[in-house]
Amino acid sequence: MKATIITIGDEILIGQIVDTNSVSIAKHLNAAGVVVHEKCSIGDDREEILRTVQRAQQATQVIIITGGLGPTKDDITKKTLAELFGCAMRYDEAVAAHVERMLTARGIEFNALNRSQAEVPEACTVLHNAHGTAPGMWFAYEGGVVISLPGVPFEMEHLMQDEVMPRLKSHFALRQIVHRTLITSGLAESILAKRIEAWEEALPAYLKLAYLPAPGVVRLRLSAYEVDGKSVAEEIDHRFAVLQALIPDYVVGFETATVEEQVHQKLIDRGATLAVAESCTGGKIASKFTAMAGASAYFLAGLTTYANEAKVQLLGVDPELIERFGAVSEEVARAMAEGARRVTGADYAVATTGIAGPTGGSAEKPVGTVWFAVATPTGTTAVCQQCGTDRGQVIDRASAYAIRLLRDALK
Repeated sequence: MKATIITIGDEILIGQIVDTNSVSIAKHLNAAGVVVHEKCSIGDDREEILRTVQRAQQATQVIIITGGLGPTKDDITKKTLAELFGCAMRYDEAVAAHVERMLTARGIEFNALNRSQAEVPEACTVLHNAHGTAPGMWFAYEGGVVISLPGVPFEMEHLMQDEVMPRLKSHFALRQIVHRTLITSGLAESILAKRIEAWEEALPAYLKLAYLPAPGVVRLRLSAYEVDGKSVAEEIDHRFAVLQALIPDYVVGFETATVEEQVHQKLIDRGATLAVAESCTGGKIASKFTAMAGASAYFLAGLTTYANEAKVQLLGVDPELIERFGAVSEEVARAMAEGARRVTGADYAVATTGIAGPTGGSAEKPVGTVWFAVATPTGTTAVCQQCGTDRGQVIDRASAYAIRLLRDALK
């Protein structure tokens, strides 16, 4: 069973808003065993809507559309779908009563424009929108369905849960789609691929492996489409167990597991404390830890010592080190980590100092050069890494690397 997701709205095409609806709809469909064949965004144009839906009908059985259902003249989806299915519009009294109740409760006049929300194509089954004024619409035809939903994300989400998915499951005989994702950290994508090459080649043909790199991690997703869910899930678990034995030092966990969660749990288990001293990462490392519930058990302080004066005054870094070696150096990184540990009394401290760019680099220390240090009860480790050329990329990569270095120190 295949699906097409179509989002309608000029505001999407010009980048005024981000299309989050497609992501949510795709998750619902995959969980039910419907393969998303295509996602596309189009403008508020009658010809484009007709052309896109008709093309989707040739390739897929489920077509879900969001957007273009408001009461204003630029919202043309309803009338265009009525044209597509060769029917007139009708006035739905139940929708009208619902819209009037909602607007009255909000102190808004139920005028002619709002009444138009109750006009729906005769060929559709109305899907009750309990959280908005634009109803959803279900059009059944030989071989498939076209479903039209409002573009407001929370309204769309409730309709998907309450109306669309139950109807799809009763309308079609759906088989399962199984996805499982293993999170790795510490090996670049190309090196990881080489390391697990034999494991990958031994996978059965119905299991598809995807490499999904992100700053500091590479996610490995195994997927199987339209299968017997239970037996395939067990097979995927077995295959990942074999993989974990091959790269035990690089496995973070499954699905949404993160390296910072590993560090978080290790510190709690040990009853140890942490401080962070950041320069080029600007507080991002500290924010990753304090975003987790329970961080107060171990997180003592995050010191964003961006200026050299702050490194000296707050962390006690010797100004002669900065003068002699530069702020971006092994010596200063070590002094920052040790200073954070000393002034806060933390058991562990991690520090970053680097050149995030786009300016400030040199031939000796180009943009992206970052020094890291981790101070522990038994000593201090310092490492230099090249973290890219784009400022955002450098900050993301450096933050991820620092947390991974801390995790390794805790081991």
